[in-house]
This record gives sequence, C-alpha cells and structure tokens, in this order.
Amino acid sequence: MINVGIESMNVYAGSAFLDVNKLALHRQLDTKRFVNLMMKEKAVAMPFEDPISFGVNAAKPIVDKLSEEEKQKIELLITCTESGIDFGKSISTYIHKYLNLSKNCRMMEIKQACYSGTIGFQMAVNFILSNTSPGAKALVIASDISRFMIVPGISLEEQDWSFAEPSGGAGAVAMLVSDSPHVFQLDQGASGYYGYEIMDTCRPVTDGEAGDVDMSLLAYLDCCENAFLEYQKRVIGASYRDSFQYLTFHTPFGGMVKGAHRTMMRKMLKAAPSDIENDFNERVVPGLSYCQRVGNIMGATVFLSLLSTIEKGTFERAKRIGCFSYGSGCCSEFYSGVVTPAGQKYVQQYNIERQLDQRYELSMSEYDELLKGSDTIKFGTRDIQLNLDRVPEIISTDQSERLILTNITNFHRNYKWIT
Repeated sequence: MINVGIESMNVYAGSAFLDVNKLALHRQLDTKRFVNLMMKEKAVAMPFEDPISFGVNAAKPIVDKLSEEEKQKIELLITCTESGIDFGKSISTYIHKYLNLSKNCRMMEIKQACYSGTIGFQMAVNFILSNTSPGAKALVIASDISRFMIVPGISLEEQDWSFAEPSGGAGAVAMLVSDSPHVFQLDQGASGYYGYEIMDTCRPVTDGEAGDVDMSLLAYLDCCENAFLEYQKRVIGASYRDSFQYLTFHTPFGGMVKGAHRTMMRKMLKAAPSDIENDFNERVVPGLSYCQRVGNIMGATVFLSLLSTIEKGTFERAKRIGCFSYGSGCCSEFYSGVVTPAGQKYVQQYNIERQLDQRYELSMSEYDELLKGSDTIKFGTRDIQLNLDRVPEIISTDQSERLILTNITNFHRNYKWIT
C-alpha cells in the first residue's frame, strides 16, 4: 500500500498584525464577552499583499528545499481560496509563475468556503494514490485574506463586517503532498464527511460578507458531531477520547472550538466539566496557539491549527491527530493522521514562531487608515500603482525574501521580490 500525506508544510502570516485586545478597546466592545473569543492577534493584509503573494511566500521555503529533480515532480498545483481575484483566471497561474514550477503541471482552484483547503488536500491525496504518475508530488496552497470595505456614511462599529473584524485574519498554508509523508501520514479511508445547504456565512458580492453568527455556530456544532459519527462508521471502534492524542479544528476563533469540544465530550462521553477542561487543555490547546496570533484564514485555518499542534505538541513517539474541517454553506469532514518525532522536526525547520514575531504591529490609527483605502485594490481593479512607502517600517521588517504586489495594469497583477 502507498503511504500518503504531507511531506512538508509551511505558513505565511503576512508583514503586519493587530493586537485584538487593543482593537476591542478601540471599538468599545464588551471586553468581558471578548475574552471568550480567545484571540490575541490578527494578521492584517497590507495593500501590497493579496492571496497570491501570501500563497507564494508560504510555498517558496518548501520549494527552495527541493532539488531540481524533486521540483520537477510537482505535477499538480491546487489553490484553495474564497479570496479569488478573477471569475475565470485561477490564482494558481500566478503562483505557478513565481515559484517557477514545471510547465508540465496541472493547475486549478477550489472554492468551498473554509472547507476548501481540506478538499484540495484530499484531491491531492487521491492523485498520489491513483499512482498514474509514480513518484509525482502535488502542491496544495490554501490562501485567504479579510480585506474589509467601508460603506460610506456608516461608522466602523456599524459596518456589516464588524462582527467578523476581531477574528478575520490573512495568511496561507502550503503543503507538499506525496508518497513520502514526513510530516503527516494520512489514515487512508478514515474520513467522515457531512454537509447540506445553509446560509450561515457567505460572500454574495465580490467585496462583502454576510452571515448569521448564531446559525453558523449551530451548523459548526451539528457538522462536528455528524462528521465524527460518519468517521466512526468507517473506522470501527473509533473513540473521540481514546483514538486521538491530539485534536485540531477549523478555528474561526478559539472560543468556538472550545464550545465544539465541550459539546462533543458531553454527547460522546457524558464527561464531567472538570474532565472536559483538562482534556481541552491537553489535546486541543496546542492547536490554538498560531490561530490565536493569525486569526481566521478560512480554508487554511484547519492546517494552521494542525501546524500549531505539531509544533506545540509533545511527540516523543508517533501520535494520531483527529482533524475537523468546516466550511460555511456548508460542508465538513473529520479525518485523521499520524505525526512522528521526525515530523515535528520537519515543521520546526521553518521557524514559524520567529516569523510571527517579526511582523510589524499596527497602531489603531494606522489600521483605521488602511481600512479607508482598502477599496483601491478590490476585486475587479483594472489599474493601480501601489504606494509601497505608505508604512515604510513594514517593508523593512526583518523577514526573509518575500513577494509583494507592485501594480495592476489592465487587470494583470505584477509582483516583485524584496528582502
């Protein structure tokens, strides 16, 4: 049997971030209620950053570590996003160009809200398992941004997107999928998926989001339960408590995950409150660390949580991780895989914590000023020359080589590398 899973993975969370507790005070939010979000920071997409630059910057360190022969084996590039820039042209074409991948490569884009990253990963897995091109690899990049557009005449606190502002992040996770799953070996066939039509959150216009927060929470809880029950049908004897040493979730914000885990422990095990709290701290909290510093990055979030679990967990031996992925609209999946001590070392080589520490912290005035100009690079922008000196400290942050957007000419996006 062919082993399959993630050979290597990395995250890119941008050049700048915002302290969400300062945002709560600035927006005069109920700070007691805000604590339940379990958020610390959120990545903020600068005008010169978009899902393409995020995706390239996440994938480049992975691609750079490959030999030329290994690089030529990438025969499938899947981008997963709800932040696309064109109704027809996939962002995978731009990413393919700036990563300098082989022209003998399939390129495509998937949209399914926050579930997109998981379905992209599973499609790549099945490509490898088909063995139609022995030794081939697939590059899966989930990349999303939250770029809020101000409606004139309405205060910032009353904008339609105000409910999502504290947790809406920006970032990308790149995964090299192959038959050498050094980081995460997927349990083949161990997947329970569940979905139906619902209008919990959506993007009915190109630059706006609508939703019902309460409906979304209920759908998330419903899907978590039923996706796991389907997993149990396919994996006889599977136990929510005993089968997984760690659990990783799609994490719009930490409080939502804590509520889902509490519900599952009650329904599946009739666990006492103290047992639930202890189990949450032991098996779930490691996966929240990076999500608390980046925010919700849609299709990439469950893999950001997986990265966090691998980095922050204890792997003195091989351990199984249960993963729950949810996308509004809705579709969900519960699946699992195994991580070894060597897998943790593979992830650690990308110094993710250091990358997060090096970002520039925006002041509230700088952040509000960015919001005022966010419509200049909205979906469908035909021509623009970006002012890269708007916040010069961000360009000069001590980060490794990265790609930024410089201008759009007749709808075509142009980028350059900076160090």
